[in-house]
Amino acid sequence: MIDRVITSGTFSLDGGTWDVDNNVWLIGDAREVIVVDAAHDAAPIAERVGGRSVRSIVCTHAHNDHISAAGELAALTGAPIRLHPADQVLWEEVYGPEVTYEPLADDEKLTVGGITLQVLHTPGHAPGAVCLYAPDLGAVFSGDTLFKGGPGATGRSYSSFDTIIESIKDRLLTLPPETVVHAGHGESTSIGAEAADLEEWIRRGH
Repeated sequence: MIDRVITSGTFSLDGGTWDVDNNVWLIGDAREVIVVDAAHDAAPIAERVGGRSVRSIVCTHAHNDHISAAGELAALTGAPIRLHPADQVLWEEVYGPEVTYEPLADDEKLTVGGITLQVLHTPGHAPGAVCLYAPDLGAVFSGDTLFKGGPGATGRSYSSFDTIIESIKDRLLTLPPETVVHAGHGESTSIGAEAADLEEWIRRGH
C-alpha cells in the first residue's frame, strides 16, 4: 500500500526561503507503515497514519523542508528517524544535537508490512540523498533526486550536477523502465519516461 500526504511550508538554504508543497509517502499495510520525508507539519501525517504502528521515519535527505516535522512525529509515534550520515551538516542546521537519528546505509533493506525497501545512496542534490526502491510495488521513492522532467536542483550548497547525473544513471536508470517514480514534490513519473530525456539534461547542464 502506498499513501500520500501533501504538506506545505518553506524551504530555506543559502539565505533564501521558498514556499513549497511536499509529498509525504506512507508505505506499508493496515498494521504498520514507514513514513518517507516527514515534511512541515506532523499533525496531518499522524492523522493519516491513524492507529497503525510507524516502523521508522525515513528522510531521503536533510533539507529542512523534508525533515522539519520528523522530530515531532518521532516524539508522537516513538519511531526512529533514519538518515544517511553524509547529510549530518544539513541535519544540524535544523536540529543541532537535540534530535538524533539512526544512520541509513547504502543497499540496506527495510521491511514493512511484507514490503522490502532497498536504500539507494544517490548523492548530488544533497550529499546524503537516498532513494528507496520497492521492487514488490514496482516503485521507487526518489526524494529530490529525480522528478517528472529531470533531476533535482543542484545550484545550492552541498550539491553537484555531475554527481546527481551519475547517481541517476548508475542507481535509478538501471531499474526496470516501468518502475513508478514517486518524488518528493509534484507528480509521479516512470524510470522509462525520464531515461529518454537523460541526454537533454546533460546538454542543458545546470
